[in-house]
Amino acid sequence: MTADIDNAPVPAPASKAMIAPGRRWLRLRSMLAVLATQLVVLAAFLAFWEYATGQNKAAAFMFGSPSAIFKFLSQMAADGSLLRDTYVTGLETLLGFFVGNCIGTLVGLSLWYSRFVSRVVEPFVIALGSIPIIALAPIIIIWFGTGLISKVAMSTLSVVIVALVTSYKGATGVDPDQINLLRTLGASKFQIFRKLVVPASLTDIFAGLKLTVGFALIGAIVGEFMSSSEGLGHAIFKAGSLYIIPKVFAALVATIALALALTFAVGKIEQLLMPWRRQLR
Repeated sequence: MTADIDNAPVPAPASKAMIAPGRRWLRLRSMLAVLATQLVVLAAFLAFWEYATGQNKAAAFMFGSPSAIFKFLSQMAADGSLLRDTYVTGLETLLGFFVGNCIGTLVGLSLWYSRFVSRVVEPFVIALGSIPIIALAPIIIIWFGTGLISKVAMSTLSVVIVALVTSYKGATGVDPDQINLLRTLGASKFQIFRKLVVPASLTDIFAGLKLTVGFALIGAIVGEFMSSSEGLGHAIFKAGSLYIIPKVFAALVATIALALALTFAVGKIEQLLMPWRRQLR
């Protein structure tokens, strides 16, 4: 009996090629289940909203209705204002997002070089981060005028502190044992920074990027509230001043769609630069 067991053929381990399709199918099935649930929840919410506003004229005036919002979206798409306003706000958001994250990330990572400098600038960073962005709008308009630059400046200021804090947190959160190991191998401080600190900080940096998409959009919208003749913020402000609530919600739907598109793009960039995170999901 023992000889039979010893001589029995051992099943070959499943190859990665055999396992991968199963994992992909499970991941796809999970994504489809999540998407279906989200669509059901959204449909139920819209149906309740339509029913509630259809039964009460006061509620319809105060909250609009999905059908009225869709009507205004169709009108805005037909006359070209939806595409034009979305383009203007999207451009302001992208420029502010890029400039703010570049400045904030570079400063945050560079603070890893000196604990003394980071302690010196810490209260100034906290002070700047505590200022409401809308309070700076009049000053920004005086400095940069009412054109594109002022909106980009507002968007940049909304982003830069968050990017700085998240990148600095990622840099200072690197495992000290790994740093000491590289030092014992003769690595210079710059080599440690380039080969260990920056790659290890990518998780926090991309978390900050996803967070700052919304902040950049808020900054652009606030700038358009203060002074603009186009953009989604201008459309929201104008419709609100005329008490056209469904049109306000229509512009908000376009704003949400823009934010989701930008967040999706950031997620794709993260997958390209950090493919190992995609494999762990």
